[in-house]
Amino acid sequence: MEIQVQESGTAHVVSVTGKLDAVSAGDYEKVVSQLIAEDKTRLVVDFANLSYISSAGLRVLLSTAKQLKPKGGAVVFANLQDNVREVFEMTGFSSILGTHSSLAAALAAV
Repeated sequence: MEIQVQESGTAHVVSVTGKLDAVSAGDYEKVVSQLIAEDKTRLVVDFANLSYISSAGLRVLLSTAKQLKPKGGAVVFANLQDNVREVFEMTGFSSILGTHSSLAAALAAV
């Protein structure tokens, strides 16, 4: 898995490439926790190049939202590929986490 972070206006875009699973979830969590510790609390996670997400990956996404809530922050997700979108829908994550079809729409929402 590869993670890149870019600033975009008042938000930070976290682009995730590859698989977000038990092996890589800790790396994702470390990057996002560091952003939150630096008071970068408006996050867009771009999944345009994410090919797979496991339950461990979902857990760290939920953890991100929980860390941001007391800080008045927000996280939304963009560009979910069909297989990742299916996992979000089957688990109910699509109803509790904001998802958008494009990066522009996600940035506007956060």
